[in-house]
Amino acid sequence: MTSYKIAILTGDGIGPEIMREALKVLAVIEKRNTVSFELIDAPFGAGAYFDHGHPFPEQTKTICDAADAILKGPVGLGHEDALKIPVDMQPERGAVLPLRARYNTYANLRPVSLPKGLAHFSPLKPEVIGDGLDIVLIRELVGGLYFGDKIVGVDDGNLRFVEETLRYDEQQIRQVLIVAFDLALGRSKVLHNIHKSNVLKSSVLWNEVLEEVRQDYPSVEVINMLVDAAATHLCLNPGQFDVMVMENMFGDILSDQCGGLLGSLGLMPSACVGDGKAYYEPSHGSAPDIAGQNIANPYSMIGSVAMMLEHSFGMVDEANNVWAAMQGVFSDGYSTPDLSPAGSRAEIISTVQFGDRVVEKLQAHGGK
Repeated sequence: MTSYKIAILTGDGIGPEIMREALKVLAVIEKRNTVSFELIDAPFGAGAYFDHGHPFPEQTKTICDAADAILKGPVGLGHEDALKIPVDMQPERGAVLPLRARYNTYANLRPVSLPKGLAHFSPLKPEVIGDGLDIVLIRELVGGLYFGDKIVGVDDGNLRFVEETLRYDEQQIRQVLIVAFDLALGRSKVLHNIHKSNVLKSSVLWNEVLEEVRQDYPSVEVINMLVDAAATHLCLNPGQFDVMVMENMFGDILSDQCGGLLGSLGLMPSACVGDGKAYYEPSHGSAPDIAGQNIANPYSMIGSVAMMLEHSFGMVDEANNVWAAMQGVFSDGYSTPDLSPAGSRAEIISTVQFGDRVVEKLQAHGGK
């Protein structure tokens, strides 16, 4: 029997609720395969700061270091509560960025998946959404403006200022482009390279490195597109995209836009992968306004389990079973309050009930 250690970083807000449902699914997978999952809880996020004095405590680092994969819930607090934490200790700065840097998880994979049967979730017109969406957005995750030097001060004119550095080196760019080309090679062999080389020198270097990497992938067509144009085309004709690759901040913004195309970031899990370790998380925030109400849809958290099964453990068939089970619950006419606008025809169920129905479908139709 194969055994894997998984660090469980439950997070804040709705994190405990959606993580609970994800672990139900993981238990089903474990039961019917010759595999054992050792789940190790570790504090992470705002709760960890209040309980342990740091959003990414040393004990959590030790657990993550020893884990085969990391399953992470959303972190963060509402604006007023976030002010109770020093700026550099707020979870996004004090926990998430250090997590990425510690394991060099340089490629963030975010599937933008909406089968035709679920196309009604999208706010786009039916003639625009067509047969649904199947895009993978790849975001560079450990470089650029978010990780550059930051200076705050007062200048000679007594004006407060901030200076933040956008820095990339060619190896940072190359490693994420290789991930993108490899993925495109296994899909439609079309890669959209999203950049801003008409303004940013960082994009000029990015494109130079891309031209070098593409020599190893002669069968992959590269389509270069400015990031502002890409934002427009995602709304007008999203079906043209298959694999998209871009630097850190562009990916942060466009992936949230893609959540809008789906109807909610609650439908977008993600994988943050490096050469040695990966962590998996929903793309959305901790939604403190609905925490504890049993109304948050766990799709993105369960989908993150599916991505972990595929990318860290090589259990591709079971990953596909999980996707099919979740989409099957929606196809049966069920949804949760957070994904159902007024007038929705869906039968409204709770977070727990959604997770239970996913488990039922897995047990009824899944297999090794």
